Amino acid sequence: MNAESKIVPILREGIHVIKMVLYRVLKEELTERDPSLEDEQASRLAGAVVNELFGTPNREEPFLTFARDNRSQIREEMGRIASDFPDMKIPLTDALRIQFLCDSREGSDDTRLLVQARDLGILQMDRDLPLPDAFMSLARRLGEEHHLTRQVHIPSA
Repeated sequence: MNAESKIVPILREGIHVIKMVLYRVLKEELTERDPSLEDEQASRLAGAVVNELFGTPNREEPFLTFARDNRSQIREEMGRIASDFPDMKIPLTDALRIQFLCDSREGSDDTRLLVQARDLGILQMDRDLPLPDAFMSLARRLGEEHHLTRQVHIPSA
């Protein structure tokens, strides 16, 4: 197994941490903005937004039906990410770009998610692509700030 084939799974763990951070801050924002929103509804909505942003839809029920039935609300929440969570723009930019590179290494080079993030004002076009160590440091720092690193082991790149 060469070094490149070992680094892709490590980078994907970093991507996952950033997705979990976005999920947490989004769920918290949803429940603060609408206290009548039930915890399960907020969880599903936050999860669907993250999944849509990263192109990883949950194809299992009841999540599939939820995403289909709440498509406009999911899109609306995606449109709020850049303004509601400006501190997440850099981590999301890096995670989406690293995900694109990992997908490219595995034979898929669809730029649709990057274009979508750019159009939503999330993708920071002038930001350089991070090196693996820098990306993993960012993911590790965010995970620690949001108390996720105890639950998820993030190996060094």
